Amino acid sequence: MINNPLVSVLCLSYNQKKFVEEAIQSVFNQTYPFIQLIVLDDGSSDGSAQTITRFLGDKASVVFLINETNQGYTKSLNKALSHATGEFIVDLAADDLLMPTRVEEGVSALVKAGAKFGVNFSDAEIIAEDGRFLGFHSEKYPHQSIPQGDVYKDIVRRYFICPPTMLFRKSVIDRLGGYDDSLAFEDFDFLVRAARDFHFCYTPKPLVKRRLVSQSMSRKQFRRGDPQRASTFRVCEKIKKMNKTIDEEEELKKRIRYEFLLSVKLGDFSLAVKFVRLYFRLSSPSTMLT
Repeated sequence: MINNPLVSVLCLSYNQKKFVEEAIQSVFNQTYPFIQLIVLDDGSSDGSAQTITRFLGDKASVVFLINETNQGYTKSLNKALSHATGEFIVDLAADDLLMPTRVEEGVSALVKAGAKFGVNFSDAEIIAEDGRFLGFHSEKYPHQSIPQGDVYKDIVRRYFICPPTMLFRKSVIDRLGGYDDSLAFEDFDFLVRAARDFHFCYTPKPLVKRRLVSQSMSRKQFRRGDPQRASTFRVCEKIKKMNKTIDEEEELKKRIRYEFLLSVKLGDFSLAVKFVRLYFRLSSPSTMLT
């Protein structure tokens, strides 16, 4: 590959002692040799930091950061990102795994696609806590249904990208000014802000193993009162400010209807009311785009 650009892998761990060694090993197993690994333990209480220290041993090339107290995912991501020197970035949760060719294929795809393309994503293998195979992301989101290029409206409207599969140019996150550390999770906000200015390309192969863990952030977001639900509302408010066309407003209205119904289902009625108010602000002639 021309120039062999460096890739920074950010591996964040919080009380994931059972999985973190396997996650780190999946980085060491990459077929692409030009990798900077940054591991951050976010104030774990289960001995994760000690496990990581023992596992890394004398690997001085690995940047290992420890938060004395839990700072949350987005703040910790920004801290890890501040140490990244690669041209490309991978955000690896410590309970997920990279397939051996994940970095190589992602870098190749983005280099071939050109500078306008900032994010590569792929299919994923879904596994249980004990590593058992459960299926593929593409079983619910078939390859032929996945958009590429300008995917802003698609991301606003619906979920189709498995976030752990993303590999992106560092210039993308630099343009965004880092992650919004006032939010409880980063995925949705990163996706819409990145898609506003950059194109996405898809690799129809499972390049990541996504582990379904009962206490993971992705599972908690469907629980009443979880801070991630409030963060989703705030991202929808951001989208309203980013939208440029009536079509984009219509896609946001579809997303808001979904989030409203989910809030009602979860019994989070105060949040449901906020979504209703935002919906009608979008529908008001005085606030609609022209």
